[in-house]
Amino acid sequence: MASDDSRPRADFSDLVAVMARLRDECPWDRSQTHRSLVTYLVEETGEVVDAIEAGTDDDLVEELGDLLLQVVFHARIAEGEGVFNIDEVVGGIVAKLVTRHPYVFSDEDVPEDLDAAWEARKAAAKGRTSSLDGIAHSLSSVARSAKVISRARSRGVDVELPEEPITAEQTGDELLTLIARAQASGVDADQALRDRLRRLESDIRDAEGH
Repeated sequence: MASDDSRPRADFSDLVAVMARLRDECPWDRSQTHRSLVTYLVEETGEVVDAIEAGTDDDLVEELGDLLLQVVFHARIAEGEGVFNIDEVVGGIVAKLVTRHPYVFSDEDVPEDLDAAWEARKAAAKGRTSSLDGIAHSLSSVARSAKVISRARSRGVDVELPEEPITAEQTGDELLTLIARAQASGVDADQALRDRLRRLESDIRDAEGH
């Protein structure tokens, strides 16, 4: 689809320059830290999801810009501390993408299981020994559960997990029903899922020999 000519135009360096000036001259921007911006990062990520699922193209343009600002903001804070800058952030992701896709940027054949190949390269690069290493604890219990199950399956960990197919609509219905039943029974559904997930993680580590 052609881009909308009515939208303002700028390039990435303009955003970096604007953020640098805000960090120098705006009291609020100057006072922010990585930690103080976490709430905004989470909010902006959620708004991008909302724009994708229920918004317009213009909504998505705006929300992606807000999320991109968070990346540039954090990089500017780090640059002021002498830790890293935005060029290193960009350089890191470019190098990672090239390394993780040797079948695109070199002569390797395309692997049959792309997800497993990706996870294997990621684990090797980071020196990870367990399929659970590197899964963010800040994820929601549902998102973390999906990540743990996916990692276990992609690494061939020998734990019993259901395989029966289910539609997205059925998944939503069953989750909502379970949450309603849990609430009616005085059970914290989120806590119950976290507890069950910890047991699954323990089983996975046992199966891996850790």
